[in-house]
Amino acid sequence: MTVTMFMTRPPVVQTRFSDWPLAVKSILGFWFFYSLTVVARAFLGSDPWTTLRNRLVIIGLGIILTGLVYLAIAAFGAQANIRRKAVIAGLASAAVSLVMGGTLILLEDVMHESKEEFRFQAREGFTVVEKGNKIKIERTAQEPLVLTFPKAADLDAMKRLRYALDASVIWLFFFLAWSAFYLANQAHREALGAQRRLAHAESAAQAAQVRALRYQVNPHFLFNTLNSLSSLVMTGRTDRAETMLLALSTFFRTSLSLDPGADVTLAEEIDLQRLYLDIEKARFPDRLGVEIDVPRELEQARMPALLLQPIVENAIKYGVSKSRKTVVIRIEARHLDNHRMVLEISNRLKHGGGDELPAATHEGTGLGLANVCQRLEARWGSHASCRFGPMAGGGYKVSLTVPVETNVREQAA
Repeated sequence: MTVTMFMTRPPVVQTRFSDWPLAVKSILGFWFFYSLTVVARAFLGSDPWTTLRNRLVIIGLGIILTGLVYLAIAAFGAQANIRRKAVIAGLASAAVSLVMGGTLILLEDVMHESKEEFRFQAREGFTVVEKGNKIKIERTAQEPLVLTFPKAADLDAMKRLRYALDASVIWLFFFLAWSAFYLANQAHREALGAQRRLAHAESAAQAAQVRALRYQVNPHFLFNTLNSLSSLVMTGRTDRAETMLLALSTFFRTSLSLDPGADVTLAEEIDLQRLYLDIEKARFPDRLGVEIDVPRELEQARMPALLLQPIVENAIKYGVSKSRKTVVIRIEARHLDNHRMVLEISNRLKHGGGDELPAATHEGTGLGLANVCQRLEARWGSHASCRFGPMAGGGYKVSLTVPVETNVREQAA
């Protein structure tokens, strides 16, 4: 008895921070893009290095705060749906934007004063020069008027709060933009994961169906063969019974060693049918003829093991065993086009004549053609077809149209 064990891949366990590489890359990517705009703006002015030094502080603080948004999403929304994660991301973005605005107000004294000047002519004829936090108004025949903007520390608490809130609103949109990008990537990954799980489940269900159908063949075949063997023994044909037992032993040793879910080549399937037909020849030495025509280029085509077995059994049961004349069982394969082939199994009288063979190949236990058609559908779906019916000159023909596949299918590990 051969026991085949099937192991499934263990599910991938997702921890709270398992996607940190994606988070780090996206955070650095967003702030890198912001840095490019800062660099472009800085070198358009006359004092780029001071601008860059000041912005480096903002960039460093921004990276840290964006990381905190990620930590909030990962910590409080690890097992939550995308809507709850969006709420957490929105609240975290609002919180860090307030921190960003407030911190920039506090760091105003740390920032270097820019030496860049902005000079423009006012409508009143004055020349206005802006440099750092000072504005100088140059007037004709008069001393220039210099105005100094107060720093945040010089303002009252309410005005400092308003400045911080104004700055926070600007940064809020940046943090929300990163959160939207991150959540969109998570939703995309979850959708792909669901698709992979669905495909794996469908593949496992299909494999289970194929194996179940294959297991139906074995008792069906054994039942018919033991009946034939019993008939030989009861009629005293022990030599034929011995030949049949040897052929039966070889057949079972070959067929039972196959994985029920695996494919075999057409050549291997034909060899299995030759073994079975040798068993039946011991029972019907004068009434069974065999013709097999398989082109060499189709011998390596893959197919489910023992797919032809029920058809050949029915061809003998409803043809050879019910006729007193020689019946030819013919197995033929031919190309239909570049990607498909046709397998035909038929029974007919060797010398023709008016004595027609019975065509009731769909009767009996109900496992014959129904089993074959189900296995074709489970293996190839709508890409395969199963047709059968009586022939004009007597006998019966089953025609299977299947894709030509020559590569070994990957089995579930």
